[in-house]
Amino acid sequence: MSKVLIVDDDKFMSKLISTCLHGGGYEILTAYNGVEGLESALNDEPDVIILDIMMPVMNGLEMLEELRKTSEVPVIMVSAYGGSEEIDKARKLGIECFINKPFKIETLKATIDVVCAMDSELLA
Repeated sequence: MSKVLIVDDDKFMSKLISTCLHGGGYEILTAYNGVEGLESALNDEPDVIILDIMMPVMNGLEMLEELRKTSEVPVIMVSAYGGSEEIDKARKLGIECFINKPFKIETLKATIDVVCAMDSELLA
């Protein structure tokens, strides 16, 4: 079972993703801003993080930058806002992929499975 941290200030979107993934056998953690997300990422050790860009308190790029100082946990960035500058910065900080909102939950599930499988192979 993969532990997935969802960091998104849109509570409806977080709940929707959480519900869809929970039914697939994933353990779900949620945070609603970058500060909460960073704390959860460092304390709860998720296998993968689903991270939005636009959030209050600390946005997704700021969270990712702080996270990368101490962790290489795989990050899938999802956002309705994704200018090329933001996507380039996220890629330089080491995201596994960027998925535009809206997206199909099957796409997200498949991406999580691939990222977690790749991470497991690297650790073996």
